[in-house]
Amino acid sequence: MPFPKLRNALMLAMGLAATLAHAVDVAFAPVAPGVYAFVGEKGGRTHQNEGLNANIGLVVTPAGALLVDSGASFLGAKQIHEAVKKVTSQPVRWVINTGGQDHRWLGNGYFLAQGAEVMAHASARADMLARGGDHMSNLKTELKEKLDGTVPTLPSRFLSGSDETLNLGGTVVEVKHRGGAHTPGDVIVWLPGPRVVFSGDVVYVDRMLGVIPVSHAGRWLQSFAALEALQPARIVPGHGEVCDLATAQAQTRDYLQALRTHMKKAVDDGAEIGAAIQTFEAQPWMGLLNAAQLHPGNASRTYLELERE
Repeated sequence: MPFPKLRNALMLAMGLAATLAHAVDVAFAPVAPGVYAFVGEKGGRTHQNEGLNANIGLVVTPAGALLVDSGASFLGAKQIHEAVKKVTSQPVRWVINTGGQDHRWLGNGYFLAQGAEVMAHASARADMLARGGDHMSNLKTELKEKLDGTVPTLPSRFLSGSDETLNLGGTVVEVKHRGGAHTPGDVIVWLPGPRVVFSGDVVYVDRMLGVIPVSHAGRWLQSFAALEALQPARIVPGHGEVCDLATAQAQTRDYLQALRTHMKKAVDDGAEIGAAIQTFEAQPWMGLLNAAQLHPGNASRTYLELERE
């Protein structure tokens, strides 16, 4: 009888549709003429979002496209590339990794195989080498088969200066490094023409930032100050919606400044770390996504940072 076969086919189709419905949809939205951003999910890395829970930038020039960050996997990079093709027929000629976190660089292998030049700051190299294996192990837990084909691949070019000016297809791109932020190699990518900055993980909005073991809150503030001095018209943050400077100041700079100020006084006064964390007034930032989970670690690591200074 045909009905069991038809029923099985329908069930298979519905299962496939459900899988596709929950898959990450990579699409670039315009930020300024020739400048685009994909805003990733604001939560954690999941099998469904394929580790693409961070923002990716795209700049289209007459001579090719610049991608800001390459995604968390080979498959993710391929999806990013397919999304680029919907915006422009130009090839991806350049990629800039804004830091050493997994979703900033683990897609490098894919784009290098496409012939792109992949760049990062030299300060990211040691971090990439040290944590690439851990990134893969942690991602494998969530991404499973979607991590297949991914090999941690270093950039083909490392930038060494505090300020590097690149001419990419006639478009001026400035890369600024002030000692890192969330990771040691964190940079900001500034487009002086449209006054748009891709901040990488120097700026988080809508969700709580993460001070991790390789972070440095003091240098993070220096990196933010370099961004602030540019007075950008639009900011594509590392995580969260495209925003203005005032939003970035309130949700990233002010939190880090408050943490550093409070923990410095606690260390100077000889207060224990537990007491220092409990007495910090975190309420202004507790409405950010993941704040309850991330704030305690942020506070303790900032205390330890000040204790070492």
